[in-house]
Amino acid sequence: EKWDSDPFVPTERDGWLYGRGAADMKSSIAAFVVAAEEFVAAHPQHGGSIALLITSDEEGPSIDGTAIVCDALKARGEKLDYCIVGEPTSGDVLGDTCKNGRRGSLSGKLTVKGIQGHVAYPHLARNPVHQLAPALAEIVSIEWDQGNEYFPPTTFQVSNLNSGTGATNVVPGEAVALFNFRFSTASTPESLKARVHAVLDKHGLEYDLDWDLGGEPFLTPRGSLTDALVQAIHAETGVTAELSTTGGTSDGRFIAKICPQVIEFGPGNATIHKVNERVEVASLEPLKNIYRRTLENLLLPK
Repeated sequence: EKWDSDPFVPTERDGWLYGRGAADMKSSIAAFVVAAEEFVAAHPQHGGSIALLITSDEEGPSIDGTAIVCDALKARGEKLDYCIVGEPTSGDVLGDTCKNGRRGSLSGKLTVKGIQGHVAYPHLARNPVHQLAPALAEIVSIEWDQGNEYFPPTTFQVSNLNSGTGATNVVPGEAVALFNFRFSTASTPESLKARVHAVLDKHGLEYDLDWDLGGEPFLTPRGSLTDALVQAIHAETGVTAELSTTGGTSDGRFIAKICPQVIEFGPGNATIHKVNERVEVASLEPLKNIYRRTLENLLLPK
């Protein structure tokens, strides 16, 4: 009811196409399909094969969908040379940004155990908040790595911090902190976990810590795929694309395990996951042409 038009009915007005997923990433799928049709019609004897992977589950637990398909491809020995993921990567103008990698995501749920009691008798209690605070301050101050040519330094953020019964005269029995790392290829999940545990142990905390690896980082250095796409963008729009690894995770993290070159490119991302998500109608034809030109650069004789 917050939308100006039905989110599940594509609606065009004022030069924009509105709908749930219009930018993320149904327009890319449509552009993929038409680009492939045009390319194959013009070059039926092209030197390669083209496949589309259209699936779901990327925004959820990510245990089905692309992850399962990648396992199946690997099991039957099917090798991929290149993959373009149609994530909405463009910022100010179509083609200004391509994602040649993504940071990993590692989350933790830390439960520090204390002893509940009356605040007037602190010697009979053990306050987990007081114990957690200096350890957490030390963790926050750590420089995890310095990043590298393609990635910014790894970041640590506390997203939730909860403790207490709601009463002002009760020392809490436990404190719970939820946190997340967005990490580069300069660190590993194992190294980050080890450093966190070392700090907690040094401070003598009694704790439980549950880890959840949401995705490992992946990186495609400059090469034939990035060159083909960047050249296609410039030929179609005159824009010189920047390679970037910012943002969240994508299904590229699964495909990168079976494909040496993975890159993300698609339309503008200013309205994704928002009410009245939209994509500029004038960007759709150039988007399709960029995908087609990339196929030409990769699969036709030079």
